[in-house]
Amino acid sequence: MTEIKQQLAPAFIDVGIGPDRRSIATIVQPGALPGVVWLQGFNSEMTSLKATALSEWATQHGIALTRFDYFGHGQSEGRFEDGTIGRWLDDAHAVLTRMTHGAQVVVGSSMGGYLTLALIRRLMREAPAEAARVKAIVLIAPAWDMTEELMWKRFPAEARRAIETEGVFLRPSQYGDPYPITRGLIEEGRNHLIGQAPWDPGRPVRIIHGRLDPDVPFAHSERLMEILTGRDQRLIAVDDGEHRLSRPQDLARLFATIEEVR
Repeated sequence: MTEIKQQLAPAFIDVGIGPDRRSIATIVQPGALPGVVWLQGFNSEMTSLKATALSEWATQHGIALTRFDYFGHGQSEGRFEDGTIGRWLDDAHAVLTRMTHGAQVVVGSSMGGYLTLALIRRLMREAPAEAARVKAIVLIAPAWDMTEELMWKRFPAEARRAIETEGVFLRPSQYGDPYPITRGLIEEGRNHLIGQAPWDPGRPVRIIHGRLDPDVPFAHSERLMEILTGRDQRLIAVDDGEHRLSRPQDLARLFATIEEVR
């Protein structure tokens, strides 16, 4: 038990410079390659149910796994309300390029799916050698362009007014306390939109999405399939699935999908 606790103790890396410098918590489990890099959703942590189940599965199968908490999440530094898509994207970039080696499968859930796509696009443009290490991507209900498509465009008028005049809207959540949605989050997110033109992610893409998802509509992934122009991409519909997809059968489907593209 002591050895397991030591293995799972987080290591911290510094990301950013100057006043934006922060300490990001990471957990790296050694194992066989291709490894898996996990990106969780908005206001989630690397110790969430799916992440913990993935850790147990990776350990059982001897597969390397890297996970981390974004700025303002979990054990990482910062206030959640000061987070932006750009900061969280920089966190993911730093973890992938500094904490992993060799071939990887990047798995992103909800906002993590969005960040996965944004990260791949950035690496393909700026660091092709790093991009080449990403063998495939697996997305769970990917909330691509979420600050614009799933927040701003869907918010009622009173929520938009609160963001514009007060700088924040407390969005109700069925998963816990309301989420603060800030003006900075919305405005900065417009720098990272990925759905404005078709593009090829250059590697296999698997998207798992529940048809009953109330948070990220299934149609959002159908639109994504039209935006991504790769030859090897597949949308896996879960007819009775909602947003979290953390039931035993959902986890089994996720693990089988990762195995398929490894």
